[in-house]
Amino acid sequence: MAEMLTTADGIPLKAALARAQSRARRKALFLVLPLLIFTLLSFVLPIGAMMARSVHNPEFVASTDRGTGAVTPIMQNLKGWFDANPLGTEPDEAAYAALVADLAHLQETKASGSAGTRINYDLPGTLSLFKSGARGAGKLEPPFKESLLADDARWGDPKLWQAMRAATAGVTADFYLAALDRTRAADGSIVQAEENRQIYIKLFLRTFGLSALITFVCLLLAFPVAHLLATLPMAKSNLLMILVLLPFWTSLLVRTSAWMVLLQEQGVLNDSLVGLGLITEDQRLAMMYNTTGTIIAMTHILLPFMILPLYSVMRTIKPSYVRAARSLGATSWTAFRRVYLPQTLPGIGAGGLLVFILAVGYYITPALVGGASGRLISNMIADHMNDTLNWSLAAALSAILLAAVLILYWLYDRLVGIDKLKLG
Repeated sequence: MAEMLTTADGIPLKAALARAQSRARRKALFLVLPLLIFTLLSFVLPIGAMMARSVHNPEFVASTDRGTGAVTPIMQNLKGWFDANPLGTEPDEAAYAALVADLAHLQETKASGSAGTRINYDLPGTLSLFKSGARGAGKLEPPFKESLLADDARWGDPKLWQAMRAATAGVTADFYLAALDRTRAADGSIVQAEENRQIYIKLFLRTFGLSALITFVCLLLAFPVAHLLATLPMAKSNLLMILVLLPFWTSLLVRTSAWMVLLQEQGVLNDSLVGLGLITEDQRLAMMYNTTGTIIAMTHILLPFMILPLYSVMRTIKPSYVRAARSLGATSWTAFRRVYLPQTLPGIGAGGLLVFILAVGYYITPALVGGASGRLISNMIADHMNDTLNWSLAAALSAILLAAVLILYWLYDRLVGIDKLKLG
C-alpha cells in the first residue's frame, strides 16, 4: 500500500494544497472587494434605480412628504373605480363622484400639484386643471358628472381618463411609450403620438447619426497620427504623445468655451478668414449654435480617445510584415489594405466603440455649442431631470440609450471579439 504524502508538520499534502488554494482565493477576494463594493454602489445600484424609476408611477395615488417621509394617500377613490371597471368602460356618475371626492382630498392635503404634475406629463395643461378642480371640488353637488363638466369640459376628455387610469397603476410602460413617441388611445391600444409631440425618435436618430459621423471623422484624423506615433523613434514619439494628451490637462468646459470663442461669427476663425480676404463681412460662416459647431467641437474633444487605442495596436505591428508583402510584389496600397489594415482592426474597433459611446452621452458641448439644431438626446434627458422634473421619462430615455450601447458592445464582440479590446 502506497504511503500517503504529507507536509513537514504531518498534514496530508492534498489537504494542505486545498487549504493554500482557499487562502489564496480569500486574499484575492479581499483585494478586489473594495473595487467590487465601489462598482455596486456607484454603477450597479444607480442603474438599477434608474430602471425601476422608468416603470414606476410617482405621486399620483400616494404623495410622499420629502421632509418627513410620510405617505399621504391621494386619488384612492378613483383608483378603486378603475380597479373595479375594465379598460374601455365609460366613466359614469360613480366615477365622477370618486373623482370629486379625491379632488376635495387633494385640496385638504395640498397634494393637487403632485397629482396634476403626473397627468401633466401625458397631457400638458392638466396641472392647472387639477389645481382649479381641487379648489372648487368642495362646492360641487350631485350629479357630480354634470357639475364637474359644467365647471370645465376637459374633465370629460377620454384622453384624460386614460391618462388617469394609467397613472393609478403601480408599474407602467407608458414612459417607454412616450420615449418612443407612442401613446395609448382611449381603448388602451398603442398608437403613434401626435405629430407635434414626436420629438424623441428624431433626437435618437440625430444622436446616433452625429455620433457615428464624429466617430468616422475621428478615425480619419487619428489613423495617420497614430501611425506616425507608432513608427517614429521613441524619443520623438513620446514628445508627440504629450501633445496628444495635452487637452486632458484642461477641463472639458474650458475646451468647449474656447471653441465658442473660435467659431462664433465675430470669432477668431471668421476674423482670420475675413482678414485673409477669403470671405467678406457678409459671408461670415455660421459655425455656432448648429450641427457644424457640435461636430467640430466634439471631434476635437474625442480625438485622443481614438488615437490612443490605435497607437497601442499599431505599436505591436512589425514593419517587416509590410516589407515582406512589398518584396512579394504587392503595391503599397495592397500591402496596406491586405496586411497592415487587418492588424489594426482591434484598435479601430476599440477606438470607434469608445468614441461613439462617449459621443452618445455628451451633453455639455452640444448644449453650449450646438444650439437647438445640435442638441442630442442627452440634453433632453438633462432637461427632464432639471427642468420638467419628469424623472421617470428621463430614466426611460436613459434605459433605451443604455440598451443601444449594450447592443453595440454585443456587435463588437461578435465581429471583433471583446477579448481583443485595447483601449491604450
